[in-house]
Amino acid sequence: MDIQRTGIILNTENYDACVVFYRELFNLPVMFEKIEGDFRLTCLGFGGSYLMVETEGYAKPAGKTLAENATKLRFNVADLELVRQRILAFGLDAEIINSSWGSTINIVDPDGNRVGIRDESGFAKQCGA
Repeated sequence: MDIQRTGIILNTENYDACVVFYRELFNLPVMFEKIEGDFRLTCLGFGGSYLMVETEGYAKPAGKTLAENATKLRFNVADLELVRQRILAFGLDAEIINSSWGSTINIVDPDGNRVGIRDESGFAKQCGA
């Protein structure tokens, strides 16, 4: 199979808030937007991939359980403390969790979708790089 591009589609109920969350908190660039009647989507650059935020989802702002959403979006970063400060300034709580395999911050987006931020150096070590 000759895969040309990869992406993730995230259906949201709080569409506008989710677009702002990913675009502004993570500085994801808008690739394009589309509106067809009540349906809306915003396609954001996501590293070498894309994150397409669409309407028609289900929100549970306090956070979805694994049964409600088994997927977690992951962002690996160089400086976890710098990102923690950015998350706090964005108005969210953020705690760095240190484990033997690396460090992470776990938050949820405005729809309650799970989002993880991880230290890239810990991930690279885990990969043997």
